[in-house]
Amino acid sequence: MVSYFLVALKFAIVSISIYLILALVLIGTQWISTAVFKGSLDFDAARATVASDPGLIHYRARDGAQLGLRRFAPQKDQNPVVILLHGSGWHDGAYVALGEALNEQLGYEVLIPDLRGHGPDPIRRGDLDYIGQFEDDLADLIETYRGKERPAYLVGNSSGGGLAIRFAGGKHGHLVSRAVLIAPYLSHDAPTARKDGGNWAKVLLRRTIGLSMLNAVGVRAFNHLHMIQFNFPKAVLDGPNGHSATQSYSFRLNTSFAPRRPLERDVAALPDFLLIAGQEDDAFDASAYETTLSAITTNGHYQLVAGASHLGVLYDDRVHEAISQFLNREK
Repeated sequence: MVSYFLVALKFAIVSISIYLILALVLIGTQWISTAVFKGSLDFDAARATVASDPGLIHYRARDGAQLGLRRFAPQKDQNPVVILLHGSGWHDGAYVALGEALNEQLGYEVLIPDLRGHGPDPIRRGDLDYIGQFEDDLADLIETYRGKERPAYLVGNSSGGGLAIRFAGGKHGHLVSRAVLIAPYLSHDAPTARKDGGNWAKVLLRRTIGLSMLNAVGVRAFNHLHMIQFNFPKAVLDGPNGHSATQSYSFRLNTSFAPRRPLERDVAALPDFLLIAGQEDDAFDASAYETTLSAITTNGHYQLVAGASHLGVLYDDRVHEAISQFLNREK
């Protein structure tokens, strides 16, 4: 009997060792590259605006970190607060035009945070401390500015839209009562995913598989390693704000942006929401949003904007107006 136990124990130890060694080999044989890859999203659509930048301020998160923020003050103290969540690689500065439009059209308070790991001077660029820290940071932001009575609305773009979905399905989801998803990221295998994703992101597949294997057995020690990089045009990186671009993400930061799996869980928790995207979206298949999400929840309203691309949708007056109308409508 003892010999059978020892054989089984030896087999288990060998199997676990092989599993861990394989994961480490996958992780250690792929690294972030400095090579330039061809093509990217249509950054020309991200046109310059005449919006008034309110300037960068900071708020305090629960761990004491001072995180960047742009704020448009409400016209009335009791007005709702809107939180705009930026997409991958960039920061709150790209959302000033949308923030100003919502503030002027609605009179709402608008907060545009630099998500942890982003902006001109992050603690660690492209990284945070643990999976889910974005959600804790956003809860701290909402509770700092909202007070007890005002409603809070989330507006997320691209990866920020994925984060808005994740937030709704997490422990802080009760803090928001309405959401707007602007061309949101759903998952790498959702019907909305394009094969090349507009050539915007390059995933280090071997490393990602290895890290996922370790996380499946509770090993988090390597989650700080970067596993996805972004294809910023040289003109952007060489421009006046190029230093503030975040060109790659750690496993734990990238995971913190995305809805949990299965997708249905977080989507089903969404409050009343508007999903808006450009018909010419070059990152995702915008035509698949409604069929994908309406099969999970009846809380959605859907709108595709003719002629708008993935980045261009942010600067489109039709989009600003549609979001304002949705956030201001009666329940």
